[in-house]
Amino acid sequence: MNEALLASTIFILTYAIIATERVDRTVAALVGGMAAILLIPSYTQETAFHAIDLNVIFLLAAMMIIANILSETGIFQWLAVRAVQLGRGDPVRIIQVLVLVTALTSALLDNVTVVVLMAPVTLFVASSLEVSPGPFLIAEVLASNIGGAATLIGDPPNILIGSAANISFTQFLVNMGPLVVVSLFFFALLLPLLLRRVMSASALGAKKTLNLQTEGLIGQPVLLRQSLVILSLVFIGFLLHSVLNLETATVALTGAALLLLWSGRDAHHTLREVEWSTLFFFVGLFILVESLVETGVIALAAQEVLRITGGSLPITTMTILWGSALASGIIDNIPYTATMIPLIQDLGARGMDTWPLWWALTIGADFGGNLTLIGASANVVVVSFAQRSGHRITFAQFLRYGAITTFLTIALGAIYVWIRYL
Repeated sequence: MNEALLASTIFILTYAIIATERVDRTVAALVGGMAAILLIPSYTQETAFHAIDLNVIFLLAAMMIIANILSETGIFQWLAVRAVQLGRGDPVRIIQVLVLVTALTSALLDNVTVVVLMAPVTLFVASSLEVSPGPFLIAEVLASNIGGAATLIGDPPNILIGSAANISFTQFLVNMGPLVVVSLFFFALLLPLLLRRVMSASALGAKKTLNLQTEGLIGQPVLLRQSLVILSLVFIGFLLHSVLNLETATVALTGAALLLLWSGRDAHHTLREVEWSTLFFFVGLFILVESLVETGVIALAAQEVLRITGGSLPITTMTILWGSALASGIIDNIPYTATMIPLIQDLGARGMDTWPLWWALTIGADFGGNLTLIGASANVVVVSFAQRSGHRITFAQFLRYGAITTFLTIALGAIYVWIRYL
C-alpha cells in the first residue's frame, strides 16, 4: 500500500474511534501513533519521538501541578459563592457573574481544571435557586472556552499553536484578548435570552442564595498566599519569557517546582493528580500527525487548499476560520488543531502569509469547541459530571445553547480577523 494512503487510513480510523468515544481517546491516540511507527516503513521511531513537542507537554504538566495545589485552598469555591453574593438573589445576574468569573479564571489556568472545580459549586447554586442546573453548567463551560481563548495557557489548542508558530504569551494575549472581551460582553448579554425558560427562580430559592457565606471556604490561607505568589511570578515570567530567552515550559516548571518546595506538599500525592491521560493523548497525537507530514499527506492537502482558494489570503483565512469552527464542533478541537498546524506551516513554506491563518485557526478551534458537547475537553468533563450527579445533559440540549453561542462568537471573530489582519 502507498505510504501516504496507509498513513491517511491509520489517521482516519483513529479519528473515527476518538469521535465515537467507544475507546478512551488516550488509548486510541497511542494505538494510532504506534500503528503508524510499526506499519509505515519509512516512519522511524526516532522521527516520531522527535515530533513530540516537549514544550507543550511540560507546560501543561506544570500548570496542572500549580492548579491542583491551588484547588486545595478552596479559592474556587470562594469565588463561586462571592459571585452569587454579587448577584443578590437575581438568577440572571448570578449566572452572568458566574460565567465571567469562570471565563477569567479559565484565561489564567487550564479551562478543564477550572470547570472541574466550579461545577460542584454551580450545582449547589442552581439547587438553592430551585432551577435546573443543566443550563447553568452549559453556560459556564461555554464561558470557559471563550475565556480560555484569551491566553496561551487557557486552552490546549492555544498551547499547540503558540509552540508551533513561536507566538509568545504577550503576543497571544494582545491578539486574542480584545476579541475575547468583546465576545464575553455579547455572550453575557445573550444569557437572559438563552436561559429565559429556567430563570424563574422562586422567592425562597433566591432568598437561600442571599444566605450563602464565604467564611470558612478558604481552608488553607497560607497555601493560598504561597500559590498566588508563585502564580503571579509565573505570569510575569510568561510576559517576559522572550526577553529572558526562556521557553514558557521552563517558566512554568520552575514555578511548579518552587511551589512544591515552598509549600512542602507531598510530591507523590500532587503528581498523582496530574492528568497523565491528557499528556499521553498529546503524545499519541504528535506521533500520529507527524506520520502525515513525513508521508507527504499534509503537503498534498496544502496544495489542494491553494488550488481551491486560488492562493487568496482572505479566502484561505475565512475558510480556515469557519471550517475550523465546524470541524472542532464535530471532533475534539485538540486533535483537529494538531492536524491543522503542519498544514498552515506548509502553506507558509509555499509563500503564503501565515499570521492571519494562525489566528483564524485559534479562533475557529477555541470558539468552535462550543458547538457540541464533544467539541472540547471541558464540555465532556462537565457533561460527565452532570450525569454522575443525576442531571443528564443531552446532545440536543447542549447544541441548542452551543450553536447560537458559536455562531455569535465566530461571526465576531471573522469581523475581527478581517479588520485586523486582512
